[in-house]
Amino acid sequence: MADKMKVPFPPDPNPRKPKFTPPPGTTDTHFHIMGAPERFPFVDSRLYTPPAAPVEHYFSMAKAIGMERGVMVMPAVHGFDNRVMHDAIEKSEGQLCGMIRANINLTEADNKKLHAQGVRGIRFNLRPALEGVFDKDEMLTIVHRLRDVPWAVCLHIELDLILQQAELIRRLDKPVIIDHFGQVDSRKGLDQPGLKVVLDLMGEKHVWMKISGADRKLVVEGEPYDGIVAMARAMIAKAPDRIIWGTDWPHAYVYEAGKMINDGDLLGFVADYAPDDAQRRKILVDNPQRLFGYWR
Repeated sequence: MADKMKVPFPPDPNPRKPKFTPPPGTTDTHFHIMGAPERFPFVDSRLYTPPAAPVEHYFSMAKAIGMERGVMVMPAVHGFDNRVMHDAIEKSEGQLCGMIRANINLTEADNKKLHAQGVRGIRFNLRPALEGVFDKDEMLTIVHRLRDVPWAVCLHIELDLILQQAELIRRLDKPVIIDHFGQVDSRKGLDQPGLKVVLDLMGEKHVWMKISGADRKLVVEGEPYDGIVAMARAMIAKAPDRIIWGTDWPHAYVYEAGKMINDGDLLGFVADYAPDDAQRRKILVDNPQRLFGYWR
């Protein structure tokens, strides 16, 4: 983990065109806006200090590679202060919606207000390496308070916890998004027991998979590209109507010279995951529109 007082390298400022033409309405379902810190300060409890990644930079990158819509996921560096998200949504002219961090202090009335402000989901950080803690009772309380808003529940979760809590995930009465391939290690192959459980769980009509974070798998974990592609194809084959994708811009925890992914190349990966144009359109346009609704 990087020293939180050391500002690492920013994302690649020169995105290339992807190797296919993204369809109209292409949606990035996972990106973060961080700062600028002089307007939207980072919390002292943050694990790292990112380079400023303001919404104007995101808009520039998204336009360059052909993305038209997006779901901004609140980053931990801003704690529970959602002002940076509200600012981004307001500046997007109807092209962005938001996903907040799970917060036990929010009431049903708070959630209704946030919905009116463009929020369409809530995310639980359940990864111990990122100071996430699984509390079943707290999770069920928070999800119960979402009964009057049509939000998705996103799980940033380790594979071990998915396996332990598969039945809980099956019982949640909201659309459930599993982030970043469910942290399945593609090096263990398509026959690994963990992947088989995840694929079985994806058979549930409310469980969605976000095939994002391939850059971390490549440059941090050292997983081979062919293995990531094979795993993505297996997940798409299992639930073609419940697969979504995101950049994870500005690529937190990969802020090192020589390792930062180019976002045009990253979007190009989708052509390998889904060689068929119709399937790519599902992943990039139809599925996210159905999950998050039209927030214009």
